[in-house]
Amino acid sequence: MGALERESREGSRVAHRHRSGHRRRARAATKKRLRHAASGALLLLAAGGARAEPVLVDAARFVPGLVTEIRYAGSHNFVGRPIDGYEAPLCLLTPRAAAALARVQAALAPDGLGLKVFDCYRPRRAVADFVRWAHDPADLAGKAEFYPDIDKDDLFRLGYIAERSGHSRGSTVDLTLVERGTGRERSMGTPFDLFDPRSGEGAEIPMEARANRARLRGAMIGAGFAPYPAEWWHFTLRDEPHRGQGFDVPVRAVEP
Repeated sequence: MGALERESREGSRVAHRHRSGHRRRARAATKKRLRHAASGALLLLAAGGARAEPVLVDAARFVPGLVTEIRYAGSHNFVGRPIDGYEAPLCLLTPRAAAALARVQAALAPDGLGLKVFDCYRPRRAVADFVRWAHDPADLAGKAEFYPDIDKDDLFRLGYIAERSGHSRGSTVDLTLVERGTGRERSMGTPFDLFDPRSGEGAEIPMEARANRARLRGAMIGAGFAPYPAEWWHFTLRDEPHRGQGFDVPVRAVEP
C-alpha cells in the first residue's frame, strides 16, 4: 500500500469517526432536552397535582428530518378553514411521545423513509369547533374531497367526529410515510382524513398501499404507539402521561 493510499484511507476513517461522533452528540443533546422537559413536567405535577396545561414540546426540534403539514392550522381540511385553537402550524407533543416518535424516525431511516405529521396535540376548543361544524347541515364545502360517500349526519355515528379526542392529551399523532430527501408521500390507499371504510384496517386497497400501511404501523407499534383501526394515520402512545385528561391551551410556539 502506497503512502498516498494510506493517507487517503486514514483521512476517510477520521472523517467517518467525525460524522459518527457528530451524530452521537446530536442524539445525546436531543435526549438531554427531552429529559429536561419531562423532568419539568414531573416537578410541576408533584407541586400542584393535575395540571391545567400540559408540558409540550415542538416535535420538529426533537425528531430529525420530521416533515410537518399541520392541516388544521390552514384551510386544506374537511372544514375548509383554520380550526379554533391552532395559532401556529406546529406539532406539539408530550416529551414522552416526542421521544417515541424520534425512535420511529430512526427506525425508518435505513430504508430511506421518514415521517410526515398532519396533526399532533389538538386543543379542546378545536374539538368543539369540529362538533359545531358537524351539526351544521348546510356546510358541505369539504364533502367531495373528505367524505364523498358518507352523509354528514352519520359522521358522529360512524366515529369520525366525537365530542372528545385523544389528541387533546398530547400523545396522539396523525401521520404518514415519506421518502427522505424528496418528502414525497408514500401511497396509503386513501388520503389523510378521508372519512371512508377504505381508510381502516382490512380495506381492499392496492398491494403497495397495504405494504406501506404495514410498514408505518409496524414502526409505530415498535416504538410504543397503538393504532386506531378506523384510520391508518392515527396512533396514540400506549403509556401516555395524561390518560383520562384533556387540555385546551392553543397550539402556539413553546419555549425550547
